[in-house]
Amino acid sequence: MAPRKTTKPATRKTVKTKEAPAPRQSKPVFRAGTWVAVLLLVVLGGTAIYLNQQPETTEDAELTPIAEPAFLFDAERVVNSIEVKPADGETVRVERDVENLWMVTLPIKLEADPGYVEAAASQVGSLNIVSEVDADPSALGLDAPQYVITLTFADGTTSTLEIGDPTPTNSGYYVRVDKDKVVIVGLSGIDAFANLAFFPPYLNTPTPTATASPPPTETPVPAAGTESTPEATATP
Repeated sequence: MAPRKTTKPATRKTVKTKEAPAPRQSKPVFRAGTWVAVLLLVVLGGTAIYLNQQPETTEDAELTPIAEPAFLFDAERVVNSIEVKPADGETVRVERDVENLWMVTLPIKLEADPGYVEAAASQVGSLNIVSEVDADPSALGLDAPQYVITLTFADGTTSTLEIGDPTPTNSGYYVRVDKDKVVIVGLSGIDAFANLAFFPPYLNTPTPTATASPPPTETPVPAAGTESTPEATATP
């Protein structure tokens, strides 16, 4: 008789389910420190490029041709007379005499200090034009100029300079030349002429002439002890 197979009861397997792990937070590709480092590298790199290029820029500036300065008058021209008429005050004029000596002819005719006048006359060739101006002359103080300077040259020509207001940056004065163009002229040359009006260049300071007045007439005083006797009136 064949053995009888016995079947074991089926056992149920317990399946344990694993919990899915929590998703990890993604880290930023570049941290704050990394950005700071990048910025520092950029700044350092830019500074290095600037410093490397700076010498080249300086060399280029030195090699750039500079335009020659412009002047109102040729430095070779000889000045024979200078007249300065201020808006307030007396007109002062200095001129060369027949012996080529400087004389003050206005307001009082006297010998001039040659060094003082020559220092002013030498500024004629140094009146540099800072720039030309295209504006209404009345807005530049040229309707009522501070000074009117008249220059006479050895060749017989004359030139008139009307001095207006100083520029806002004090780089010069607005000047109208011969009633025509308006330019900005440097301060020093114009001030040298203005000083002639403030301090006329007399070699010796003129002394005011005193006006003589007649001495007072003395009234006779009667001698002591005498009495004045009235004149007798004659009777017919």
